[in-house]
Amino acid sequence: MAVVLADSLRFHVQRLPAADGADAPDRPVVVFLHGLVVDNLSSFYCPLALPVARAGHEVVLYDLRGHGRTERPASGYDSRTAVRDLFALLGALGLGQRPVHLVGNSYGGTLALHAALARPDLVAGLTLLEPPLGGAWVENMVDTLSAAALSLEDSPVPAELLTLRLRKAANLTAIADALLNRTSLIDDIAASRTFTPADYARLRCPVLTVCGEHSELVPGARELARHAPRGALRILPGLGHDVLKESSGVLRDSVLAHLDVTAAQAATTVTATAAQAAARPRAGALVL
Repeated sequence: MAVVLADSLRFHVQRLPAADGADAPDRPVVVFLHGLVVDNLSSFYCPLALPVARAGHEVVLYDLRGHGRTERPASGYDSRTAVRDLFALLGALGLGQRPVHLVGNSYGGTLALHAALARPDLVAGLTLLEPPLGGAWVENMVDTLSAAALSLEDSPVPAELLTLRLRKAANLTAIADALLNRTSLIDDIAASRTFTPADYARLRCPVLTVCGEHSELVPGARELARHAPRGALRILPGLGHDVLKESSGVLRDSVLAHLDVTAAQAATTVTATAAQAAARPRAGALVL
C-alpha cells in the first residue's frame, strides 16, 4: 500500500501487478471505484481484485477522496472532481496514457460512468455493480445520507465501539460522521446531474451492468443496457443491492469474461491505429 500525491491530495492506493508478470501496455489497467461513506478499497480486494490480477490484469485500487485512508478535504465531492481525481491519480502513477477498465460498485459505478463520458479516449470498458442511475436516486441518496448525518452528529457510538474493542467499526463510524457532517458531500450529491438516454448512447466501450434480482436499481440498469451501443445486463437471481458480497463466484466469472472482451477490443484498436499510422505518408515523402 502507498500514499500517492495527486492534484494536491494524498490518496491511499494499492497496486497489484498482473500475475503473469508480462508488460502489456495495450491491455487496459483495471481500476476499482468503491461506494460512498462506509466503503473503501478493501471491499474489492478478495472478491475481485486478487482474481483479476491472477488472471493477468494490472490492478489499481484506491480510497476515494475523503474515504478510508485518503485525505479528507472539506469540499470536492462532486462527480466532476471525482473524475479529475481519478485521472490525476493515474497520471501520478505513470498510467496516464494507458487504457483503463473501470469497475465501480454502487456510487463508484456512477463515477465510472461519468469518467467514461468525460474521457472516452482512455476508458476502454466499464463494469458497473449496482450503479444508482435513475432520476430518483439523487433524492433518495440525499435523504438517506441526511438521516445518517443527523444520527451520527455528536453521537457517542464511536467511543462505545472502541470501549467494546470494535476498532474497525468505530473507525468506519468516525469516517462516516466526518464525511457527512464536516464536508460538502451531501450538498455535492444533491447537485448531481442524472444520466439521460442520450448520455448512454454516447458510450462506445463495452459496458456490463450487474444487479441483484430484487434491487430497486434494476430499471435504471435496464435503460442503460437498452441505450448503450455495447451495453449488457446481468441479473443475479435471489439477490438485492449487495451483489459484491453475496455473489463472489458468479460475479468473478462475469467480470473476468467481460475483461477479456475489453482487452480484445483494446488490442484490436491498438493494432488498427498502428496500421493507420504506418500507412500515412512520411513527412517529405513523394506520393505518386
